[in-house]
Amino acid sequence: MMPHTLRQSLARIVLIALLLLSSGCSMLRLGYDNGPQMVWWWLDGYVDFSREQAPHAKHAIHQWFGWHRANQLPEYADWLAAIRSRVDGPLTPEQVCSWSEELQAIVAPAFDHAAHLGTPVALRLGEPQWRHLEKRYAKSNEELREDFLQPDPEDRLRAAIKRTVKRVENLYGDIDKTQRRLIIASLEASPFNPEAWLTERQRRQQETLRTLRQLAAESAAPELATASLRKLIAHTHRSDDPDYRAYQIKLSEHTCGFIARMHNSTTPAQRQHAHDKLKGWETDFRALMMDNRVQTALE
Repeated sequence: MMPHTLRQSLARIVLIALLLLSSGCSMLRLGYDNGPQMVWWWLDGYVDFSREQAPHAKHAIHQWFGWHRANQLPEYADWLAAIRSRVDGPLTPEQVCSWSEELQAIVAPAFDHAAHLGTPVALRLGEPQWRHLEKRYAKSNEELREDFLQPDPEDRLRAAIKRTVKRVENLYGDIDKTQRRLIIASLEASPFNPEAWLTERQRRQQETLRTLRQLAAESAAPELATASLRKLIAHTHRSDDPDYRAYQIKLSEHTCGFIARMHNSTTPAQRQHAHDKLKGWETDFRALMMDNRVQTALE
């Protein structure tokens, strides 16, 4: 399991609701129940496991989901319940940023455990997998360019508006013209720099490849390999480049301010929509927890 792709893959499954990208409660449950297969397809598309490597990767994925369902879902449900209790009133940027930090702390064990389980898988990889990963990185970077780096600034802004409106409406329901203007103004003032993002992304990718090759060449002990994977994952979230880390902090502060302003512009009906959406996600997580308890009792 590669740190860069691992973090993306786990985040897509674990945080699908929290990132406001799911299309409904039933989709969340369906996505999680099919999570092991989805993660396998996604990772194999990046790495192209050999016939000998595949069983080990699949076993690690299933182990992780079993651990995650039992140990992390209760925290996600409780976190959503706490957020839901506050959406009826106004928010401050500080509140939004504190929730983001809380969420990062909650999900940290998931990435830590993934590094532990993924170590034997990573140590079995070889040059064919690394070459395939390089090609997949190049393809994903090109996809990022198409989505975020349109040559025409107006096209780039229109794409950003479309993405943001979709995410906001998924939580709050339909927005009005004034709220749309708020979104546009925030995007125009945003420090978001897709060029810097791509450069950092490519740097992290090269660091991942270099680290994996070094671990293999040195026949690293599992403990050392796990520590290296954990370091790579940590730097994906908090860059080890001081300039980019300063940019991350600036962007986070702007985003927290935008979310607070957006929320404070909403109507009672829109806040009720958000309340119901969060309640649905919370209910789904608790249902998944109950499914796990029933299955455990039957074993």
